[in-house]
Amino acid sequence: MKALVLGGGGFIGGHLVEDLVKRGYCVRAVDVKLPEFRKSIAHEFILGDLRDIEFVRKIMKTKNGFDEVYQLAADMGGATYINCGFHDADVMSNSVTINVNVAKACVEFGARKLFFSSSACVYHTQTCREDEAYPAYPDNEYGWEKLFTERMFRSFERQYGIQVRVARFHSVVGDYSTWDGGKEKAHSALARKVAMVEDGGVIDVIGDGTQLRTFMYVKDCVEGIRKLMDSDIHESINIGSDYLVSINEYIDLLRKLSGKKFTLNHVSGSTGTMHRECDLTNARTLLHWEPVISLEESTRITYEWILSQCQRRVEGK
Repeated sequence: MKALVLGGGGFIGGHLVEDLVKRGYCVRAVDVKLPEFRKSIAHEFILGDLRDIEFVRKIMKTKNGFDEVYQLAADMGGATYINCGFHDADVMSNSVTINVNVAKACVEFGARKLFFSSSACVYHTQTCREDEAYPAYPDNEYGWEKLFTERMFRSFERQYGIQVRVARFHSVVGDYSTWDGGKEKAHSALARKVAMVEDGGVIDVIGDGTQLRTFMYVKDCVEGIRKLMDSDIHESINIGSDYLVSINEYIDLLRKLSGKKFTLNHVSGSTGTMHRECDLTNARTLLHWEPVISLEESTRITYEWILSQCQRRVEGK
């Protein structure tokens, strides 16, 4: 089996490449940048810009076509990036361009199955059941782009026959995640702040900390992708955790893991929606999948890895 992973240098993409190789796939990974924290184990890693249709056509070429194409490449980041309003034009146009190029090249070069990583940002409701994406009113432009691409890929499926699978990811945590630089997600930013604060110090937290979220370990996410790709499900499916926790409670867990005493300074800024759950009814009944790694364990893995990265930076490594 041959697989093409677009966004293979990223956090989820890197874990997906690892999983596919272990399953015996021949994997070609593509990204605009090399993996930041470890060397990819893909059989072939190609650097390039997926906004360039000729580049996409080049990397899509392979004898007899790819069995599976995984489209995870996007212009994205945490709440402070996608909700601030200053990057919306790039977020939408860059990602839409990539997705159009990928869809057309999949048809041209005979890819048999296409996976798309959508997002919980498509929802306007708190409960996030799959059928609640319509009437559509995503809370940011990133969500609108994801919802549009879902529809576009479904159109390619109807018109050209390529099999499409769509997962709506909810917050994913774990090792090798982006943890600084402005595009990190809330969980990684908080883990970094706790890792770097001195005992007795203060960390800044955007909002009052009552925002409700769910967090899923990345290897559970990859297993959910596998279940979806092996299924006959043609509807968008939530892949996430349904264990709801406030940001303040998540910080308390990080405080316990770190063994530090610190106080919080709540500041204004982009928080995203105040309440977002993840309904897993369809994942459980249709895919027979649900996450198995606890919030405590996934947070421990994430925190310890980010702590090690902070220590390496201090040591100049």
